[in-house]
Amino acid sequence: MNSQAKSLNETIQNENKAVYEMLSDLGKEIYFPKQGIISQSNEAKQQAHQFNATIGTAIEHGKPMYLDVFHEKLSPFEPKDLYPYAPPAGKAELRDVWKAKMLAENPDLKNKNLSQPIVTNALTHGISMVADLFADKDDTVILPDKNWENYGLSFDVRRGTNTITYPLYNDKNQFNSEGLREAIVSQKSKGKAIVVLNFPNNPTGYTPSEKESDDIAAVLKQCADDGMNLVVAIDDAYYGLFFEDSMKHSIFGKIASIHPRILAIRVDGATKEEYVWGFRVGFITFAAESTSLLQALEQKATGLIRATISSVAHPSQTFILDGLQNPDFKKQQKEKYNVMNARALKTKSLLDSGKYDDAWSYYPFNSGYFMCLKLKHVEAETLRMYLLEKHGIGTIALGEKDLRIAFSCIDEENLTALYDTVYTAAKQLEQG
Repeated sequence: MNSQAKSLNETIQNENKAVYEMLSDLGKEIYFPKQGIISQSNEAKQQAHQFNATIGTAIEHGKPMYLDVFHEKLSPFEPKDLYPYAPPAGKAELRDVWKAKMLAENPDLKNKNLSQPIVTNALTHGISMVADLFADKDDTVILPDKNWENYGLSFDVRRGTNTITYPLYNDKNQFNSEGLREAIVSQKSKGKAIVVLNFPNNPTGYTPSEKESDDIAAVLKQCADDGMNLVVAIDDAYYGLFFEDSMKHSIFGKIASIHPRILAIRVDGATKEEYVWGFRVGFITFAAESTSLLQALEQKATGLIRATISSVAHPSQTFILDGLQNPDFKKQQKEKYNVMNARALKTKSLLDSGKYDDAWSYYPFNSGYFMCLKLKHVEAETLRMYLLEKHGIGTIALGEKDLRIAFSCIDEENLTALYDTVYTAAKQLEQG
């Protein structure tokens, strides 16, 4: 094992043995090289006052070389903020601004000790980093039964884990914290589990209330008290899109540093909440009491980025930073939130009207991009194909009876026509 990895491991083990035990074999081996091209280039940036011949970029007249065919479309930005490699952990100013935003929006994080957010290639990359750092073959990942299919690829396929699920909703149509507890307890003999929490949930669009989120934190703490090491990955892909009857901030604040055996990791980003899906800018942030521990985890995460994608695209980071610092940012974001909120409330009013009740019920939703129908008489895949082939309408079939509809994609004035057509198609199939 490399000496730098050994040093990081010793720091983690000395600061929190449970967190060291959570690391995967890869997580223990990985490190960010301090004695190599990156470190030597950084030294040269500070001291090479005559010529800097270190990094693999091209310089012309003291600035990054570029082609006019690109820069004529990007001329408001300085070449230095577009063309050179970004640091492996991301632009320092963007990391600072994102952390300040996180703290301002999440009062539960006050007085919590957090790492600097590390820039990822959006949310999927952040989730895969959690898997690489903490998941080994035959480790257990705990998910609700309504979940994003990419978790299976990131954990089970890539890392060889075993996923177990619990029902997302209890018999009161609220978050099933007891089901979560039972799933964790079932893995007590292993001593470790990876819990993924995704709110607003994909595919259902559900976010727990303040009381429900307190219950989730209490369950996790109880299981940690009983000796379980828990990696809790909080997928905040749809953060901020809270419409009604839900907590209005991230559950990360309730879980961060609540127990030495719980490592809370937030994976979030600009992708959905800032409506920049193609920019591919996300963040991964760790919470722990020990600053030395957080710095060691940052080094390992940065080493993982260096070993895979090297760094996230520099232009995207510059665009996000510029947007966040624009005085019109919050106003424009609020305008788009209002559009999404109106679509969600319109969808809810249609579903609560009673005119579709003989064809489906629906899972509770209060946030995010999606909602899920629970079909009563027809198969979801049959209805999906019928809608696509006969009506040119795209939906997502999940399991036998669940049909996911993304109201985020549909203008408010078209929602009635959409659900009326889905209903008509379901009745036609039911009647043969």
